[in-house]
Amino acid sequence: MSTEIKAPVFPESVAEGTVATWHKQPGEACARDELIVDIETDKVVLEIVAPADGVIEEILKNDGDTVESGEVIGRFKAGAASESKGSGGKDAVESKDQGADAAPSSDAILSPAARKLADENNVEPSALKGTGKDGRISKEDVQSHIDNAKSSIDSPAAKAAPAPAPVAEISAGERIEKRVPMTRLRASIAKRLVNAQQSAAMLTTFNEVNMGPIMELRKQYKESFEKRHGIKLGFMSFFTKAATEALKRFPAVNASIDGNDMVYHGYQDIGVAVSTERGLVVPVLRDVDALSLADIEKKIVEYGTKAKTGKLGIDEMTGGTFTITNGGTFGSLLSTPILNPPQTAILGMHKIQPRPMAVNGQVVIQPMMYLALSYDHRMIDGKEAVQFLVAIKDMLEDPARILLDV
Repeated sequence: MSTEIKAPVFPESVAEGTVATWHKQPGEACARDELIVDIETDKVVLEIVAPADGVIEEILKNDGDTVESGEVIGRFKAGAASESKGSGGKDAVESKDQGADAAPSSDAILSPAARKLADENNVEPSALKGTGKDGRISKEDVQSHIDNAKSSIDSPAAKAAPAPAPVAEISAGERIEKRVPMTRLRASIAKRLVNAQQSAAMLTTFNEVNMGPIMELRKQYKESFEKRHGIKLGFMSFFTKAATEALKRFPAVNASIDGNDMVYHGYQDIGVAVSTERGLVVPVLRDVDALSLADIEKKIVEYGTKAKTGKLGIDEMTGGTFTITNGGTFGSLLSTPILNPPQTAILGMHKIQPRPMAVNGQVVIQPMMYLALSYDHRMIDGKEAVQFLVAIKDMLEDPARILLDV
């Protein structure tokens, strides 16, 4: 029985998508729920799986083709794979024997998404350990293996004895260039960033915060915090909570511009910028005022994992009244973040740098961080922007202020 393979129904905010990769070709057998094609939109990659055991009968939209919501991109013939197995033909027997020789027994319990990720990163299935039911290896297991391998490469021991780099034979005077088209996500990011700079009266104000009190508090309670909540206590939850309290005091920073209207939000939905191989994504923490530090940390870890594996949903990245971005994780000491429209402000965190500071007439070394607040001057006056940033600084340097709301 032949059925149509259709592009997913896109949300209203997504007009069209692009066929990213066909994982199966015409005549190739696939199992039920096995990944057959990826559709890339401006925000996420959507996976289409086989509706039943069968084969790809025809591909109507090739890699790189633009598709609309619900458009037919191919045809699938159900039952064809099982019929070929039941025929007892020579080809079916040989295919089965070759499959048994080509893959170890552990390869049989890889999920389709895990198998794809393992193939792309040259990971041997035999080296993986599954955490799923009956030892099934998930995509997260493969990603964890890849991250651990990268960590071992970056370790001091590995750096002390680096492997010899492969030598590429290039003719004298030859200069290599590689032209790669932008992905939809990268093109969408570029368009939004350029639009933000062209349409907003963007300005940035700076301040610095002494991270000593937060670091001391974290050091004192991190073990008991992790034991009670099952999650590590990081800096991001403190910044998110401090920003939430400051947003309550300065509603204009939590507002957005819609045409000639200024929209004031009575809630705090804070986006946290996450860097991935495909580009920057900003999942949103909803109603942060009602979340504890542990809830925030858990949600950030969840979003980070989803972002790396391409599992973030469009609903998890839409909306948001304010954004926080942390360039300090990459070593940035100072930067001017770009607005995330239609929001009117974004907070930039940076690297914690020990510096000599004057404290009570004495020069002491303190762990300092520069903070940057980029804002839309059409909506926010300089006075409000500076006071907002000072409020965050005060709460971080004296965390009790967050609890006491002073």
